[in-house]
Amino acid sequence: MAEAVRVAELTRHFGSFVAVDRVSFTVTEGEIFGFLGPNGAGKTTTIKMLTGLLPPTSGRARVAGHDIETEITLVKHKLGYMSQLFSLYGDLTVDENIELFGALYGVTGSRLRARRDWVLAMAGLTGKHDRLTAELPLGWKQRLALGCAVLHEPPILFLDEPTSGVDPISRRAFWDLIYELAAGGTTVFVSTHYMEEAEYCYRLALMNRGRLIALDRPTALKRAMVEPIVALKTDDPARAVEALRGTPNVIEAAMFGRQVHVVVADEGSAARDIPATLAAHGRRVDAIERITPSLEDVFVALVRKEGGAIAG
Repeated sequence: MAEAVRVAELTRHFGSFVAVDRVSFTVTEGEIFGFLGPNGAGKTTTIKMLTGLLPPTSGRARVAGHDIETEITLVKHKLGYMSQLFSLYGDLTVDENIELFGALYGVTGSRLRARRDWVLAMAGLTGKHDRLTAELPLGWKQRLALGCAVLHEPPILFLDEPTSGVDPISRRAFWDLIYELAAGGTTVFVSTHYMEEAEYCYRLALMNRGRLIALDRPTALKRAMVEPIVALKTDDPARAVEALRGTPNVIEAAMFGRQVHVVVADEGSAARDIPATLAAHGRRVDAIERITPSLEDVFVALVRKEGGAIAG
């Protein structure tokens, strides 16, 4: 497969703070490539460098075959960009936003009319072209922003936490659109902090403290976790987590819905030690079993190994 993006030792400093630290990876054409990480991990800064919004301090990158420093004008013509703020103008109508982005991307005449009809149909806004964008429900705004970002049919699409604040149904509908674009050959580069969204990506790059700490398919990342994980059903999950943290054999304990997931050093003694520890704190264990790690378990474990997330 041809490369859509190649990044080599990409670095960005803000004074003494290293926001992105020697990051390297490649993305193939037609791939849905995910960037996962806590706030402050460096995801947005990396995307801003790849889209020409920030110059790198050092390192190199090529997007759609062009160097991001020496050929950034050519790069910008070949990509679409959608931020978590949707990049729309609320005081313009739906039609006016489409016309504005058409002008910015050089889409005019019959092509603009055809693309306008596609955007309206895709976003569910047919017959609502004269509505003020500020008055639209969030899901419609999201799909309109996506339509405007790909109005010029770019080969590469960058999405920076595009579903932040959107309800689960709208989020899933949005991902259906992403799959349609990828099936048509568009390379999609998406940053997210939603674990269920990360599962939709073909490959995932996990970032923390500006560094790339893992890169693989979601299923492979889960298989690679070597520490055993047990799930507890208990009468008070929150207090169980407090009681287990810092105890021998327990590497990590965290709430997971109504259960507690516990990463342990030794599975053999966990079935004995964990109930005994909780009983000493007045907590009851109704069930304990080893489980396959979720992507969230993997993410938490990897971030912990790399020093934890940046506070705040």
